[in-house]
Amino acid sequence: MYLYLKALHIVFIVTWFSGMFYIVRLFVYNAEANEKPEPEKTILLRQYAIMIRRLWWGITWPSAILTLILGPYMWFQLAALPNWLLVKLFFVFGLYVYHFTLHAIYKQQSKGIFKYSSRQLRIWNEVATIFLIAIVMLAVVKDSMSWLWGMVGLVLFVILLMSSIRIYKMLREK
Repeated sequence: MYLYLKALHIVFIVTWFSGMFYIVRLFVYNAEANEKPEPEKTILLRQYAIMIRRLWWGITWPSAILTLILGPYMWFQLAALPNWLLVKLFFVFGLYVYHFTLHAIYKQQSKGIFKYSSRQLRIWNEVATIFLIAIVMLAVVKDSMSWLWGMVGLVLFVILLMSSIRIYKMLREK
């Protein structure tokens, strides 16, 4: 039974991340559609609203909830709480905070409020990638991972990611 629940936990993690990656992409397109002339603006905003709502409530939120339900079950199967799991839970908590920020953006855009530019949203989209790498590395490598090298690797990845975004922006503007 444990392995079936673990498999489901992984499936819901994957669908949750998929939803978070794609929802921000839709936020980007929605923000860009808001800057289009009529009637294109109205048509696109209406279509993106449907897509965003279905993704958020049909996939992303249910996956986040099921991940949260199944996660503690995995945790309770352990005899003791290892250090790597404490750090992983810190990142998981951060991921839920990120999820709630996406919910705030969802609510704003649903009301026609566009506080963030498409560029800001593109950068915000990469935050989930950082959480994904940190959580997967901790779950797979566990105790054999050097905490110092792990953090150095994560910081270097963030620098590489932000540099890539900057380079992409420069190429796009040319």
